[in-house]
Amino acid sequence: MSKKINTRGMIAYAHDIFMTALSFGISVYLRIGEGIQWLPRDRLIVGCVTLVVIGAVVYWRAGLYRGIWKYASVPDLTAIAKAVSLTLLVFLLVMFMWTRLETLPRSLPFINCLVLMALLGGPRLAYRIVRDRRIDFTGLADGKRRIAILLVGAADGAELFIRSLSLSKNTEYRVAGIIAEKPQRVGQQIHGVPVLGTLDALPQIVDEQARRGDKPQRLILTRNTFDGSVVRNLFDQASALGMTIARVPDITEFKTGDPDDVEIRPIDVEDLLGRPQTTLDLGAMKALVANKRVLITGAGGSIGGELVRQISTFAPAKIGLLDSSEFALYQIDREVTETHPELQRFTVIADVRDTVRVEQTFSEFDPELVFHAAALKHVPLVEDNCCEGVTTNVFGTVNVADACVRHGVETMVQISTDKAINPTNVMGATKRVAEEYCQALDMGQDQGESGTTKFVTVRFGNVLGSTGSVVPLFQSQLRRGGPLTVTHPDMTRYFMTIREAVELVLLASAMAMPASEQHGKIFVLDMGEPVRIIDLAEQMIRLAGFEPGNGMDIEITGCRPGEKLFEEVFHGSEQIVQTDTEGLLLAAPRAASVEDIRVALGELAILCEQNDKLAVRHKLSILVPEAELEGV
Repeated sequence: MSKKINTRGMIAYAHDIFMTALSFGISVYLRIGEGIQWLPRDRLIVGCVTLVVIGAVVYWRAGLYRGIWKYASVPDLTAIAKAVSLTLLVFLLVMFMWTRLETLPRSLPFINCLVLMALLGGPRLAYRIVRDRRIDFTGLADGKRRIAILLVGAADGAELFIRSLSLSKNTEYRVAGIIAEKPQRVGQQIHGVPVLGTLDALPQIVDEQARRGDKPQRLILTRNTFDGSVVRNLFDQASALGMTIARVPDITEFKTGDPDDVEIRPIDVEDLLGRPQTTLDLGAMKALVANKRVLITGAGGSIGGELVRQISTFAPAKIGLLDSSEFALYQIDREVTETHPELQRFTVIADVRDTVRVEQTFSEFDPELVFHAAALKHVPLVEDNCCEGVTTNVFGTVNVADACVRHGVETMVQISTDKAINPTNVMGATKRVAEEYCQALDMGQDQGESGTTKFVTVRFGNVLGSTGSVVPLFQSQLRRGGPLTVTHPDMTRYFMTIREAVELVLLASAMAMPASEQHGKIFVLDMGEPVRIIDLAEQMIRLAGFEPGNGMDIEITGCRPGEKLFEEVFHGSEQIVQTDTEGLLLAAPRAASVEDIRVALGELAILCEQNDKLAVRHKLSILVPEAELEGV
C-alpha cells in the first residue's frame, strides 16, 4: 500500500501531532493541578517532545492520516485507540529506562491515554456530525469465506455501500479494497477499507491481491453516473481478469436499520452506453410546457411516448396524443390515465399524411405547442418503400408545419436524426428535406409580418430501446440462443438513452423560444463517442454470461441497402455554434426559400403518387445535393 501523503493527509497528520503535544500538557495539569508550575520546565519539555516523536512515528506507521474524516466511524476509532495505546506504552518504557519515572507522576501515561484518544477521535466525529447531521456507529463486517469485491469510486456511494454491508447479517460479500477515480484518494481509507489505486491500475491491484491469496471476484460500481466509455473499459478489464462486474442500487434504495441482505445488480447495456447526466434547467422546461395545450404526433412511439411521459410531469393545461397505431395510442393513453389522472387528454387516431385529418385535429384541439415525432425510421424498410417514406417523413411534416402556421401555434418542435447528414438512404434524405422545410418556415420567408410560429429542429442519433434499435434486436437474438448479427465489423453508431434524448429535446425547445437569433438553425445533441456495433455485441454476450465465439457466435451479414458504416452529427459545411447548455450544440446548415422547396415538393408528390421509385430517389438527390442514394 502506498505511503504517499496528500495535502489533506498532511493536515490530518499535523493535527494529530499537535493534539499529542496538547494532550501531554492537559494530562499533567489534570494530575497535578496548580502544582504544575513547580515542576522543572526542562523535564516537561523532554517528556512532551518524547511523546510527540513516538506518536509521530506510530501514527505514520498506523496510517491514521489515511482515514477520510467525513466517513469517520468505529473502525477509525479502533485504529486511534490502538495507535494511542501503542504510543503511550512505548513512551512509558522509554521514560522508565531513562528516568525511572521519577520526574513525572507514574499515573500520567494512563491519564494521557484517555485525553489523547479524546483529542484525536473527537474532532473526527465532530466533523462527521457536521457533515451528516447525525452519528452512525457502524463497524465493518468481515468474513473470510465471503466473496471478495472491489468497489469503484471512493465517495458517498462507496461509504453507503460499506455501511449497509456492515449492517447485513446474511451478506455474501466482503470489500477487499476501493478503486478511486482521483489519485488524491489513493492511500486513504473509508471505514477501514483502503483505497488501493486508480482505475488505470486495476490489473496491478488485482494481481497484488491475488498474490496475497485474496483475489477479488467482483467489481462493483458505486454510482450510476459513470461515463459509458469508462464502464465499457472496466467491463473489458474485468472480463480479462476473470471478474464479473455489477453496480450498487440507487442511493435512495439503501436501507437503514438491520437489512437482511445488500443487493447488487448486474450492469446492463445502458450502463455500457450511457453518459454522465447533464444538469438540466427544469425551470425552463416547465415554463415551456406549463398551462399550455401540447400536441405530440407519433405519441405511441418510443420517442413520442417518452415526450408524453415527461411533458405530463410539467402540468400542461391539456395534452394531445396523435398516432396512426390504435394499439400504441391505447397503451400510452392508458399510461397517462394511470400516472396523471388529473390531466386532460385529447386522444386521436390520425395519420399525419392525411391533410384533412391533421387540419381537423388542429381546429378541434387548438394546440399552443407541437412536438412532431411521427416518422418512418427503419432504414431498410424505408429503402424498400421509398414512396411511403417520403409521404410520411416529408409530406407528413409539411402538413403538421403548415397547420401550425395557420393556427398560430407558438412553437413546433421537429424531431430529426443524424442520418440526415450526408444521407446514403431514403430515410435520411427525407428527414433532411423535412429539416429544410421547417428551417425555411422558421426563417420567416413564408409567414410575413403576421407569422408567429417558431420552428425548432432537434437532431440526434440512435436511442437505446427505440423501435428498430440494434439493442432490442441483440436481446431477442440472445434469447433465441444466437447468433448475433452484425452487418459490418467496422460499423459504428452514436447512442443515448431515450430519457436523456427527450430531456435535451425539451431543453432545446425551451431555449429556442425567446432567441430570434436561433431561427433557421438546428439543435444537435452531443452524442459523445461512437460505439462499434461488434464491440457492443461482444459486451452484450458477456453480460448474458457467455463468451463470444464460445457458446454464442457473432455473424457478419453484410451492409444492408442504404446503410452507412458510420453516422455523422454535422455536415462538413455546417457552422457549429456553442450554446450555454452542456449537451446541446447549434448547427447552421444552408437554407432554401419556401417557394423553391414547395415547387420541388409538388413534383415529388406526383412521383410518389405514380410510385416511380427511381424518379423519387432522383428528386430527393436534387433536394439534398449531398445525398448519395443507391441507383441515382
